[in-house]
Amino acid sequence: MNDVISHLVRFEPVGIEMDVREGETVLDAAFRQGISVMHGCKEGQCASCKSKLIDGDIELLKYSTFALPESERDTDHILLCRTLAFSDITVELLNYDEDLLSRSIAVKEIPASLTSIVPLTRDIRLLTLELAAPMRFWAGQYVDVTIPGAGITRAFSMANAPGDHSVGGSTTLKFIIKMYPQGAFSALLDGGLSPGDAILVKGPYGTCFHREGRRGPLLLIGGGSGMSPLWSILQDHAARGDHRPVRFFYGARTRADLFHVEEFAAYTAQLPNFRFIPALSHAEPGDDWTGETGFIHDVVARTLRAEGLDGEMDAYSCGPPPMIDAVLPVLQMAGVEPERIYFDKFTPAIR
Repeated sequence: MNDVISHLVRFEPVGIEMDVREGETVLDAAFRQGISVMHGCKEGQCASCKSKLIDGDIELLKYSTFALPESERDTDHILLCRTLAFSDITVELLNYDEDLLSRSIAVKEIPASLTSIVPLTRDIRLLTLELAAPMRFWAGQYVDVTIPGAGITRAFSMANAPGDHSVGGSTTLKFIIKMYPQGAFSALLDGGLSPGDAILVKGPYGTCFHREGRRGPLLLIGGGSGMSPLWSILQDHAARGDHRPVRFFYGARTRADLFHVEEFAAYTAQLPNFRFIPALSHAEPGDDWTGETGFIHDVVARTLRAEGLDGEMDAYSCGPPPMIDAVLPVLQMAGVEPERIYFDKFTPAIR
């Protein structure tokens, strides 16, 4: 058996070193060793892991020129998710988070079995898995879920709180998943999968996770299956006995697209200074709706103007890209510092 060839990677300006095996991307090597650098799609499409090569020999796998234009490649910019090393290399991280690096969790692949699939609305399902071993994660993170026999892998954010990290994390993972027409994975959620079916889970991934120890208001803004990581963050917040103000905004089309309504009522009674603010963009005559209407970014803007919340705010926004794109300027106009805005864009799989 041939020895695995590996090289040293040094990340500046943080001074972190790790090894990378030949044939392994720098980002995958970081995941393997529990070093959480900024990342998003993991496929060379989003530019979240864009960095600059200072020294060493590398090769880039295929990537989108939208994420890394040729003009930037000419100035030694790279995407960590596409970078293969052929010598020791030094990389300057252009975008990094000290909190993220300090709370890194090594990525693991764990067998699981399907426990249940429960309808929440006409096109949203709650999927529950039981893991063969505990997994540590932070509220708001996601995993890659694979159906081994079908060869289908999709990324889903956890909808449950992380559990006790001191005992290795949680053996149960829950996911709020939106179904899409002809969706290779989601179409299986109505009769294509059964309790006991084998599933493979790999993670955790993601940088949009709950930052604890903050005192200012907490804003949670979601739409569709973007509820999943936000629901995890809310449960984590409640479990920690946190008393910071929380505003949970959720956009849906009609009243029939709302779920967890009773659970939100319970949190309203339990938590100090908590409000759940749902908004219907296409309320129907039979909805008998007296709450907020319109698109969720407009509701966020109106609410923040009216309330005038005090203190430095943290905002987490998860949902369809148009929703995220509309929410970001609203948050900045409301005075939320850019480094305290965390988001995940939920896009349908294209393969």
